[in-house]
Amino acid sequence: MRNEGLGSWPARRARMSPGSTALIFQGRATSYAEFAVRTTKLADQLRNSGVVAGDRVAYLGPNHPAFVETMFATHLLGAIFVPLNFRLTAPEIDYLLDDSGAAALIYGPECADVVRALSDIPEVRQVVALESPASGEAEYERWLAEGAEAPIDVGVSPDEVALILYTSGTTGRPKGAMLTHANVIWNTYNLLIGVDVSGDEVTLIAAPLFHVAALGQTLLPTFIKGGCALLTSSWDVDTCLDLIERHRVTLTFGVTTMFAALARSPRWESADLTSLRTVMSGGAAVPTSLISAFQRRGLVFCQGYGLTETAPGATLLEAGESVRKAGSAGVPVFFGEVRVVRADATDAAAGEPGEVLVKGPNVTPGYWRNPEATAAALTDGGWFHTGDVARFDDEGHLYIVDRVKDMFISGGENVYPAEVENVIFGHPAVAEVAVIGVPDEKWGEVGKAFVICRPGTGLNRHELREFLLPRLAKYKIPVHVQVVDDLPRTASGKIQKAALRRMSE
Repeated sequence: MRNEGLGSWPARRARMSPGSTALIFQGRATSYAEFAVRTTKLADQLRNSGVVAGDRVAYLGPNHPAFVETMFATHLLGAIFVPLNFRLTAPEIDYLLDDSGAAALIYGPECADVVRALSDIPEVRQVVALESPASGEAEYERWLAEGAEAPIDVGVSPDEVALILYTSGTTGRPKGAMLTHANVIWNTYNLLIGVDVSGDEVTLIAAPLFHVAALGQTLLPTFIKGGCALLTSSWDVDTCLDLIERHRVTLTFGVTTMFAALARSPRWESADLTSLRTVMSGGAAVPTSLISAFQRRGLVFCQGYGLTETAPGATLLEAGESVRKAGSAGVPVFFGEVRVVRADATDAAAGEPGEVLVKGPNVTPGYWRNPEATAAALTDGGWFHTGDVARFDDEGHLYIVDRVKDMFISGGENVYPAEVENVIFGHPAVAEVAVIGVPDEKWGEVGKAFVICRPGTGLNRHELREFLLPRLAKYKIPVHVQVVDDLPRTASGKIQKAALRRMSE
């Protein structure tokens, strides 16, 4: 095969294990042989609509087999896949389609209203709806069925761009992080070295696939090993527990908020979780008390750290170290390097916080059509500046402290909200918590904690302060406490600190 990128994976996997199940969605199973045929036919139809190597193909919608088929079909042609956040508004999607210059858009029925409200974007020459297409649009299954099954083997180099993944855009316009085929493939190797993914894996993918963690840490490693990806278009506690029991799920990935919700479910203690071999977490530090809750159920966290720009794995805490190093994000991945540096770019000492820099074959070559952002993020030596604060312990394990932008200064002292949140999480009434800095006339800034309480409990400022006094320095203890029913989140489940700051203005 001349295609050295991701597009060749369906055919390669189908010739090794054609009868094995590649995907399960809403009870329907798709074998690797069937998947390879469908991907080829879809690629043929994209080619017939004018998509060629280097063009961009966008997908808008929740997790669905069509997402996976569209991605691999795009890569069969040497084109670039652009997965879009299905929770964005029409103006936001307008911007991403225009910025990427997408030639085709495939979308799910949940996004029909947004697509109808889009501006006329002339670059988008082909629009395909999974259901109920509008005038001028194609219907996905009928359109795919008209494609040819003849093998497609476009020459694709590993260094060509495979994906444009847009960052959340918490400051300014979203940036399109480019990931090459090599970036994604090396990340897959790193994950397989650190996690024992097997050919009989049943991987529950509930986190959105447009997010690099679900894509890079679950779908692709499962696919390359010939395991089964169990897709669900949305996430809730009961559905998750039901699917684990029904399909004997062996591997799952989530963010802290998802695992916190599982642990406080009335079904938590009685749910059958015996099939689970690996529980992976990323996106934010997992509080040690939550790690302990999973360990009491016999489950082992593989906690990692990474970013969209690192495809995403930068560090990984292997299962064997999950108890001894609970709370750590692990050590640098096998094919990768991580530094923690001071403001003058010198390496921080063990235990000293500093900015995290990452280097390796999984690191982005830069941002789509944004040389200024690329130059700001990548140094001459190829080190990517993450904007995250962390420290190494004396054994080389990384501990994430916080985002540089989330840190605040109270009375001249640096306060890292993630550290404060970790301690507050240990209070028996606290289900979830987020801490931000707010203006204060005396101290410049002080902490404000937004707390979701466990059912039947409550919490006030005085009670929390008494709990924290023996556990935190006084300047770190939040002055303000607000009990809330929910917290604003990104599509990947991360808490939106910027939204909390706006609420406090």
